[in-house]
Amino acid sequence: MKLLNRQQLTTKLLVTSLYLLSATVLILAFFIDRPVSDSLISLRVFLFIMVLPLITKLMVQLYAAIRYSLQPVNQGYSTMVPYKVSVLLPAWNEEVGIVKTIESVLQSNYHDFELIVINDGSTDKTDQLVRQFIADYEADSNPKVSIKYLSLPNGGKAHALNKGLELATGNIVITIDADCIVDRNAIYRFIQRFDDPSIGAVAGNIIVGNKRKPLEWLQQLEYVCGFFYKRADSYFNAVHIIGGAAAAYRRDVLINLKGFDEEIITEDIDLSMSILSHGYKTRYAHDAVVYTEGPTEWKGIRKQRLRWKYGRILCYLKHRELFLSSNSQHNRYLSWFILPLAVYAEIMLLNVGLFLSLFYCYVIASQDFALLASVILVSSSLVALQIKLDSKSSYHKNLLPFIPVAWLLLYVIEFIELVALTMSLQKLYNRESVKWQKWNRIGLQQQTAEQTS
Repeated sequence: MKLLNRQQLTTKLLVTSLYLLSATVLILAFFIDRPVSDSLISLRVFLFIMVLPLITKLMVQLYAAIRYSLQPVNQGYSTMVPYKVSVLLPAWNEEVGIVKTIESVLQSNYHDFELIVINDGSTDKTDQLVRQFIADYEADSNPKVSIKYLSLPNGGKAHALNKGLELATGNIVITIDADCIVDRNAIYRFIQRFDDPSIGAVAGNIIVGNKRKPLEWLQQLEYVCGFFYKRADSYFNAVHIIGGAAAAYRRDVLINLKGFDEEIITEDIDLSMSILSHGYKTRYAHDAVVYTEGPTEWKGIRKQRLRWKYGRILCYLKHRELFLSSNSQHNRYLSWFILPLAVYAEIMLLNVGLFLSLFYCYVIASQDFALLASVILVSSSLVALQIKLDSKSSYHKNLLPFIPVAWLLLYVIEFIELVALTMSLQKLYNRESVKWQKWNRIGLQQQTAEQTS
């Protein structure tokens, strides 16, 4: 209890300090109005030119995300088309939460699906827990869902998914991580987006389900802000990162592409880009919600982001034909806008220390606090909008006090991303690989009624 109180006190002091800093900037912007010297105007212009591509990207995506949010969802399609769904659940040493994950899938309100659990050579109690659960479930009178179970030697997540795919009989294949809780409506919401035969895959809305510590709140905020812009990519039918924790695919598309690449550590990103490179469309379902457990320690999040960043770079290299492509089947929004700017953003990230130093030196030297105040107000407005439009907005009410200081909190994520990028480039230069690394999990122990309703 003393430790908890100390943590709460430290958090409150930190947030209070951030509030005071934000308030100070706003007050200075209101009271100080001095002309900027000519020598500093050139610096301001230089900084503006550097961020102009990213500002343009933000404006386009904000417009498209709002248009997406105004579009009605096809409510009747899933009842008109007899889609059978196969849910693939790969697991490696997931004794902490796999039973809760299985239970959440089985509680789905969708009418026709099967569950395929693939144990990828776990050395803990995963196998024992899954077998016992299936035995108890099937002993119950008239089980509504067919559960298939594969126990394999360890071969990696992509290998496990491919083996599960061999058993799948559904028209639509959904992949879920074994540390997640699936919303009851998620499968139904996925299916609603397959209203066009050219749609090859749909991304779900992944929400951080553990929110007890400041690091967990930070990831919760990051996910809300980041997934908001998938609405824009969906508006242009070009979601190029579909996380495996909440992904739905046409089975025939997976078969045509020969499943998941077992040589790439981010097989989900690779598959997303493969689907787009073959001319299929991809979409985002903001109301197909899956709750995941974010890392609870800094070491864990560093490992996670290293794998993501390293794998993403490999995927960009593998699918470089998508960049500035003149191929008519490639999405132009993706090829000429999103992917080039993604590379530009990484270059800017490498120089973020220099850029921020120049920016804040300019603000202090010129006393142009109105510029920084504008950044704070725009950032706060965007975060408020992103929380408001999320399909589980009431779940994120714990983030509301952080809205005025989100501009500072997201610097922490930028630093983590910078470390991951630097380490990834170093490993690529040294031709070192990155292996799948787990962190200590405690499980999503308590789920509110809102999460699974």
